[in-house]
Amino acid sequence: MSNLRNNVRLIGHVGNEPEMKVINKDRKLAKFSIATTDNYKNAKGEWEKETQWHNLVAWGPIATRVEKILSKGTEVAIEGKLIHRNYEDAKGGKHYVSEIQVSDITVIRAKK
Repeated sequence: MSNLRNNVRLIGHVGNEPEMKVINKDRKLAKFSIATTDNYKNAKGEWEKETQWHNLVAWGPIATRVEKILSKGTEVAIEGKLIHRNYEDAKGGKHYVSEIQVSDITVIRAKK
């Protein structure tokens, strides 16, 4: 059961072109987001849609794969872990970030 700890699996559509960076001249980083949509009936019995946006990061070989196969609108399945970090901006303001660090990605349907 240890592999269930901090394990995130999502299926959704890529919301933007992946942002690619190279850190320390040798580590590749990809940042992108996906949207997941749930359908449910409200108290009146009417169908509603709720969309959630998820920020994702991928490192190394996974980042290279993201760069090659993903574009806005592509439907993907991802697996990874939830990470939280914080930082201080130039004005001294503290910011908190939650994102999913991708460990595996599969294209379900390429953008048309």
